[in-house]
Amino acid sequence: MPQTKRKHRFGDRRDGRKIRTLPPMQYIAVGIMHKRNDAQNLFASSVDYGNLQDYIHKKREKGLAGFGFMHVIVAAYVRMVSQKPALNRYIAGWRIFSRDEIVLSMMVKKSMKVNAQESAIKVRFNPTDTAADVYRKMEEAIEIATKDGDTNIFDSVARVINALPSVLLRWFVAFMQFLDFFGIMPKVIDEASPFHASVFISNLGSLGIPPIYHHLYNFGNTPVFITFGAKRRENVLNLDGTVTQKVMVDYTVVTDERTTDGHYLATAFKGLEKLMKNPEKLDVAPETVVEDID
Repeated sequence: MPQTKRKHRFGDRRDGRKIRTLPPMQYIAVGIMHKRNDAQNLFASSVDYGNLQDYIHKKREKGLAGFGFMHVIVAAYVRMVSQKPALNRYIAGWRIFSRDEIVLSMMVKKSMKVNAQESAIKVRFNPTDTAADVYRKMEEAIEIATKDGDTNIFDSVARVINALPSVLLRWFVAFMQFLDFFGIMPKVIDEASPFHASVFISNLGSLGIPPIYHHLYNFGNTPVFITFGAKRRENVLNLDGTVTQKVMVDYTVVTDERTTDGHYLATAFKGLEKLMKNPEKLDVAPETVVEDID
């Protein structure tokens, strides 16, 4: 079931509606912290991969080739947005908006060669999507993006912009930011931009390194950046004095604190971890979808 879209009113944007009933302090915070870099909150956590290994193997046995941790964490995030819709807010024009869709951005390389071309994908999800739905949508987008040449709208638009002289390129970006401030940036740029999304995710596990804390971009309106790293082994001391070796996956999250309060974010990401510990819940659609406030 697609996410319900309320009728837009004056002051809303093409991709979201203005939130009008928040406590005054949240609006003041937007005025104090003009840029996403000013409002970044960073935290790190890890998940026991042992809880996920059997689940991932079962998915692969059912024909979801290549199903992995990335699909689990994305499916868990989509599910959390369905229950905690403030995760899908963003700041634009010094105002707070609720995004109409759940949109994932991710960079992909067309091959694992050092100088291989990079592309970006934007994948749209419904709040009722299951892990299998997330896998299918992501794999379709990745398959297109990893073909040789310019294969999606990001590749085509980036090629044209890259042809501009450096002085004009800087002017063009500044002009797009100006238009975006007022919500009138051309739709083709909005569609191509990976910086206009609900969440940006980076898989550093494929490179065999730990996750970094990736900054938020001041261009665009993406309020959350999630990065996860390679699997690692950790010795855990049990209460009875014995030691158990576990396989862990570390991940980091950078958020725009202006979208909602700290208690809400903490509760949401605790819920994200619970879902990754019990991934079977992602195989069925949520019973209800919570809508954001007006």
